[in-house]
Amino acid sequence: MTPQIKPANPNFSSGPCAKRPGYQLANLSTETLGRSHRAAIGKNALEKAIVDTKTILGIPDDYRVGIVPASDTGAMEMAMWSMLGERPVDVCAWEAFGQEWLTDITKQLQLKDVRSFLADYGQIPALEQTDPNHDIVFTFNGTTSGVRVPHCDWIADDRQGLTICDATSAVFAMEMPWHKLDVITFSWQKVLGGEGAHGMLILSPRAVARLESYTPSWPMPKIFRLAKGGKLMEGIFEGSTINTPSMLCVADYQDALDWVQSMGGLQAAIAKSKANLAVLEDFIARTPWIDFLAQDASIRSNTSVCLSLDLTPDQVKALIKLLAEHKVAFDVGAYRDAPAGLRIWCGSTVEASDLKALLPWLEWGYQQVKTPATAEAQA
Repeated sequence: MTPQIKPANPNFSSGPCAKRPGYQLANLSTETLGRSHRAAIGKNALEKAIVDTKTILGIPDDYRVGIVPASDTGAMEMAMWSMLGERPVDVCAWEAFGQEWLTDITKQLQLKDVRSFLADYGQIPALEQTDPNHDIVFTFNGTTSGVRVPHCDWIADDRQGLTICDATSAVFAMEMPWHKLDVITFSWQKVLGGEGAHGMLILSPRAVARLESYTPSWPMPKIFRLAKGGKLMEGIFEGSTINTPSMLCVADYQDALDWVQSMGGLQAAIAKSKANLAVLEDFIARTPWIDFLAQDASIRSNTSVCLSLDLTPDQVKALIKLLAEHKVAFDVGAYRDAPAGLRIWCGSTVEASDLKALLPWLEWGYQQVKTPATAEAQA
């Protein structure tokens, strides 16, 4: 029979992600709107977002945190264009965005001394094969594959190269070993459900030293420039952003930061995401026709949870359409380059009660598309 209870919030997209529980647009602080972002009121709002990010995440005092254009992609490309080329590069990729960074490095920057360590969706390469004397580029959590790094013990404390980490669907949901990471990027619209177009760039002292000692051989677009005259452009990390930011998006991000603080901080956000994953783990353990794309629990994401089903690709599409038509789950299809399946966001902006309400609909929807004639007769 058709289930009767629907999720209160059917938004399970893996980016942009669900807004925080209780979110109201009318509650945003809007006094910065219509003002210059370079005026004191705008600069103070940007700087507060930077300071609060650093405080909540426990980022070391000597790391810089900046707001940059073009979401996580902009932050990653800014870092790669500004820092790579001084030494060999190792790229670890096991999903779409890791493959994009590899393409940038080999096809756009055209670096020659590059090694790639690759794995299929649902798996992860042997990360310990990377060389600490090389720069290392990797995703912390594969948003399109549901696979995360299990730990960072493979990163040497005495490394000579930089670790450049795309952490967009990990920050605020997973423990980040900051001392192992030199460049960290993320976007507001992932774990905190913020609005798009802005990225966060976090630099260790070692990354700053690279920027101040190395000048790439290629032309550097203004939007990518992080250093001038051999010195870091400190203003970027103090609220003087490159290009014009949306102050409405900044207010929205600040609202999400305040919410994390109100719920108990970073550890509470991480715990909620893990509890959400546990809801799906329990369901999958007792349901034979669905499984995690990441079979190994040690590398399984607790945010972008990717699932495989005992269905054909066309049947999976039919299921996704059916869930959307009944307004119980929007945007839950696997990433376009990933194997056919579902991708359900389990970050802390999602409520466990909504995930629990979704499960009977998954069972019902599966029966509808697997054996439609039988399902119609039973109904």
